[in-house]
Amino acid sequence: MIHIKRILHPTDFSELSLVALRYAVSFAETFESDLYIIHVVDEAYQYWTMMGPETTPVGPPPDELLKLSESELAKFTANHLAGFKRPITREVALGRPYHEIIRYAGENKIDLVVLGTHGRGGLRHALLGSVAERVVRKAPCPVLTIRDPSANSSKTPG
Repeated sequence: MIHIKRILHPTDFSELSLVALRYAVSFAETFESDLYIIHVVDEAYQYWTMMGPETTPVGPPPDELLKLSESELAKFTANHLAGFKRPITREVALGRPYHEIIRYAGENKIDLVVLGTHGRGGLRHALLGSVAERVVRKAPCPVLTIRDPSANSSKTPG
């Protein structure tokens, strides 16, 4: 028998994330699992500071971003998980999203990761990479990826 006691849902607060959250909640209710929600503040914007002495960071300092993200994550769980009866653990981390998700899954002995994927392809995927793809490849547990339902599913691979 499969035992899924800890489910991790990484969120970026997008509509696609909400679609994936519905799956995570459904699995958590079915398996009577605890739900872990993580939001990762991507530290990549800080790399701009390495481009030269005249360059300034594009966004606010990391401490401000973390504080804002903690507030947003609290609102997110209050708005979308109000009726959820199982334990919920929230986490905000700073780093590369795929790395922090994988780290968190390992450290917390997560049994299943449920996350959305935009399904980018071609050049866009090559340039941006895919958090979901990296998590699938490196996670210490099974990963369920939820594709954007608005993506054109009538396309056939060519």
